[in-house]
Amino acid sequence: MTGSHDFGVAKELALVEARIRESIVSEEPLLHDIASYVIEAGGKRIRPTVTLLAFQALGGHDTSQAIDLAAALEMIHSATLIHDDINDGGEMRRGRPAAYRKFGLQNALVTGDFLFAKAFGIGGKFDSDIVELTAQACAALAEGEIRQQRHAYDTDLTRDECLDIILRKTALPMMAGAKIAGLIAGARLEDVDAVGDYGLNLGIAFQIVDDILDVVGDAIVLGKRPGTDLREGNVTLVAIHALNDGSRIDVPALARLIRKRRKQEAEVQKGLALLRDSGAVEKARREALTYAQIARKALDPIPDSEAKANMDRLVDYVLSRDA
Repeated sequence: MTGSHDFGVAKELALVEARIRESIVSEEPLLHDIASYVIEAGGKRIRPTVTLLAFQALGGHDTSQAIDLAAALEMIHSATLIHDDINDGGEMRRGRPAAYRKFGLQNALVTGDFLFAKAFGIGGKFDSDIVELTAQACAALAEGEIRQQRHAYDTDLTRDECLDIILRKTALPMMAGAKIAGLIAGARLEDVDAVGDYGLNLGIAFQIVDDILDVVGDAIVLGKRPGTDLREGNVTLVAIHALNDGSRIDVPALARLIRKRRKQEAEVQKGLALLRDSGAVEKARREALTYAQIARKALDPIPDSEAKANMDRLVDYVLSRDA
């Protein structure tokens, strides 16, 4: 996020990027090349932004610690993206071929492990409670991925089960970054919990918007073709609303399309049209807004500051983004 979307932490984010690049240097050029390829794909850097803003909002002073923490968490996230693409058979990631497609399956797997190891090399110097929080977030990511795979093509997936996957894959890691930032800032436990609740609910809203964009987003802006979830059998909150409440569409036809393992592109486009016509996108947007409002409300106990105001602005950005 640059320019109007830097939320007051552009300088710190640049230092996070530098810390990551410094950490992925390897005696094996291929490892470094693949890790750099994944890191250079960038992304929205929401996680480190939340971490850095939480640190500032709770009165943190040693910015180097927050930068190390944000770098470690972003490296863990990058590693999980490599593994996710392999598990899902994803072809593109942020407008470029997925790492395993470009460099080979085995090389990509090893690079994911390399990024995990380097991340814990940075994070391991923190107190044991911080290391434990990080480990819990990593475990949640793995559990979320397994649950998503187990429910692939499952049109009986419930809203609660879907939200549980979102919690594990997106929201809990964001919560962990915010809470750890509060701990290293030396904040009161009530305030640590407050920024944690902010991160948790912002993460849910972020993922719901992501799922909406996969239905209505622009391919050029997204950096990938819409319909990835339909192709890969991921049943999102949008699909669940359409299957349960899509009175304006042929719900059985949508269910058959979702369950079909191999889809022609025309079938994917038909499925997207059904999702758009069902009213499910609007219902999902309302849910994203609800979680965003909970995230905003969680900040009430935190003293007013520029960082807190930027955390509030970040909520608006998550809701309004188009990529």
